Amino acid sequence: MSNKIHVSSSPHFNLKCNTTMIMGTVLFALLPEIIMGIVLFRWAALIRILISVASCVCFEYIFQKVTKQKVVIGNLSACVTGVMMALVSPPTAPVWIFVVGAAVAMIVAKGLFGGIGSNVFNPALTGRAFMFLSFPAAMGASWLTPKTISAVDAISSATTLSAMKAGTFAVEQGTYWQYFIGNRAGCIGETSTLLILISFAFLALAHIIDWRAPVAMVGTVAICSCITGENVAMALMTGGLMFGATFMVTDYATAPLTKKGRLIFGFGCGLITFLIRRLGGYPEGVMFSILIMNSVAPFLNNLTARKYGYGKKAGRPADAKEVK
Repeated sequence: MSNKIHVSSSPHFNLKCNTTMIMGTVLFALLPEIIMGIVLFRWAALIRILISVASCVCFEYIFQKVTKQKVVIGNLSACVTGVMMALVSPPTAPVWIFVVGAAVAMIVAKGLFGGIGSNVFNPALTGRAFMFLSFPAAMGASWLTPKTISAVDAISSATTLSAMKAGTFAVEQGTYWQYFIGNRAGCIGETSTLLILISFAFLALAHIIDWRAPVAMVGTVAICSCITGENVAMALMTGGLMFGATFMVTDYATAPLTKKGRLIFGFGCGLITFLIRRLGGYPEGVMFSILIMNSVAPFLNNLTARKYGYGKKAGRPADAKEVK
């Protein structure tokens, strides 16, 4: 057992805001994506968001009651998980699949690890991954055309990332603008790059999230795409890259605590995303890259931990010794 003393950025000091305030601010930041999803996909989006949120809250309540823990659904973390899980899912996914995903997210990924703050993997992404791997046909067989009403208008065709991977995607006049504002088929909350950038700016300025991991992730994908001659703009605006970088890699519980750790974490997410998109069997790699790097986060905390008494100002004390 190591006897070195590490000082991390938390929880050794208190902030004015609590968990409920942070989660409430995140929900507020998600409102543009929620509204955009409902505008584009109408009742299909609204119903799935409501089912996902209600399921997450119910499963967390039931798990905490059964295990005789303090019920903390009032901190809004289950609501955030439910909203995020819905926003990263297709509007054509069956309603029941969100109930299954919520059970995995709240019980397996969160409750069994000790609850909020103790989970290793992002609960919303874990639930989404279970839904995707267990029911692939239901999670990506068809997509709704924007501003339609029912599944009758669903389209079954290759996604943009699939077409880009196959080399069949053609950029037409207005394509970049339509993708930037989000007037396209896709997951409920991932279509508009513009709105996600607004959410990122709001959360960063409010000091709810740190910019390092998101910028490192997006920057890595951009640089790798540029080096390999891919369409950088489309690589950034398609799939779940921008949403994942803003809302997933900034999760307090599953991301590193240190600044260096967050940069490495974001770089790893971006590199794995690019490699899966470029060489993997799936057209998208954001979900897998973040979950893989979630497992590395504790190691990064130890690797980049700031030791008390060391640093640029303090230097290394001549008589510094490890505490036995």
